[in-house]
Amino acid sequence: MDILIATGNAGKAKEFQEMLGDGDVHIRLRSLAEFANIEAIPETGDTFRANAALKAAGYARATGLWALADDSGLEVDALAGKPGVHSARWAELHARGKGDAANNVLLLEQIQDVPDDRRRARFVCVLALADPTGAIILTARDTIEGRMLRAPVGSNGFGYDPLFHVDALGQTTAQLPAEQKHQVSHRGRALRRMRALLQRIRLDIRG
Repeated sequence: MDILIATGNAGKAKEFQEMLGDGDVHIRLRSLAEFANIEAIPETGDTFRANAALKAAGYARATGLWALADDSGLEVDALAGKPGVHSARWAELHARGKGDAANNVLLLEQIQDVPDDRRRARFVCVLALADPTGAIILTARDTIEGRMLRAPVGSNGFGYDPLFHVDALGQTTAQLPAEQKHQVSHRGRALRRMRALLQRIRLDIRG
């Protein structure tokens, strides 16, 4: 069975390929790069679930494939859960540039006066699977808890990974090798939930 990995984010696409392409689930992964003429689906939802569903449904209808999409981001307690669904565009929304580096710089400025014991945060991921008609069949959600550092550490991963410290591991998610990150990350956990749901409803994704 073909499943479209419905993201234009190269970092996310790489992680999905690594996690889904390990032989546990026999599927053929397709990339949005194969469909150059498809316009990006606007992320207009107010929640991670809403945006994941919008993307999965939109890309499924556009390609005629099953589509698996995620929406994920960072919730910082000291910022009342922001940047949240705006994580990827946080700096852009504040006219402070664009991209991971700009997002990280802005976030550090916004929490620079927050004491270490109040810098709790979490990564959130919601996955949505749509059938070729665009109907949402399954969703899954998971998180990983941590705290925000005062300077980036580590060179792996993407996004806010260099600032996100997992106390239980003593490292940022940007310091973890890919295999270990997939075991503990919000996206890895959500994907395992999705697999369990697929098995529970006996949906055959091995055709």
